[in-house]
Amino acid sequence: MPRSARLEDGIALTLDEFRLLRDLFAAKTGLSFGPEARFALERRLRDRLVVLKLASFTEYHHYLQFGVNAGAEWDEAVDLLTTNETYFFREGRQLRAFQNELLPLVRAAVRTSRRLSIWSVGSSTGEEAYTIAILLHQVGLDARVYGQDISRRCVAAARRGVYAESSFRATPDEIRRAFFQERPDGWHVVDAIRQTCHFGQVNLLDERSPPIGRGDVIFCRNVLIYFDDRARKAAVERLYRRLNPGGILLLGHSESLLNVPTAFELLHLKDDLVYRKPPRLAWRP
Repeated sequence: MPRSARLEDGIALTLDEFRLLRDLFAAKTGLSFGPEARFALERRLRDRLVVLKLASFTEYHHYLQFGVNAGAEWDEAVDLLTTNETYFFREGRQLRAFQNELLPLVRAAVRTSRRLSIWSVGSSTGEEAYTIAILLHQVGLDARVYGQDISRRCVAAARRGVYAESSFRATPDEIRRAFFQERPDGWHVVDAIRQTCHFGQVNLLDERSPPIGRGDVIFCRNVLIYFDDRARKAAVERLYRRLNPGGILLLGHSESLLNVPTAFELLHLKDDLVYRKPPRLAWRP
């Protein structure tokens, strides 16, 4: 299809344009798109060209770099291209290890009375962050939970804290009754749990993104699998810097740091493996 094709005929994403957009998204967000993603990218982004009255994906590439409202358009594009499949109490074995083994370790390492800081990086619509808050509540631990995601839409949904049945596929009934209230529009997280969680829009690869502070435990599960090698290395380095000494990094069960140069040490639990920042290193911002 020629680039001068009318908008109503639909705009095709050429191979060269796909490569331009693929490289731009990888540099900006870390998201990696293989050749098989070309037509999905075309389908998901085509309506944005219509909205912006652009005649080609080349023009869209230019707009993302130099457009007057490029920042807002990045938010739109990220919302369309990111995968947000999640639910409460996902990967239950790891969550049990966090509650029963890791929390006592972290509490022992923190020798002051300050509150622990737990992060959910790539928190999507908030189910993971609220799950962590429930686990903390169950053991009577006072801590702050920070959910961070690159998607503006996901952050807004997490702050709302209202969920449909699909989010509860792994949630015991007694947990749902204790920590959620059913209303006509869905299941609402109770205030005691919502007040523990704070959500913000953060691009893990953008140092200009709002600071994500220091954490004692970071959940970054099923995020790195969408990154290319360069982005994965940069993300792991940033997470390492932002962990307190002795802090713990939890990845998804299909992820590891096997091919990523890092100063993290491997920590063996009863039924899981996690990563720890060596505890005796002095903190350097």
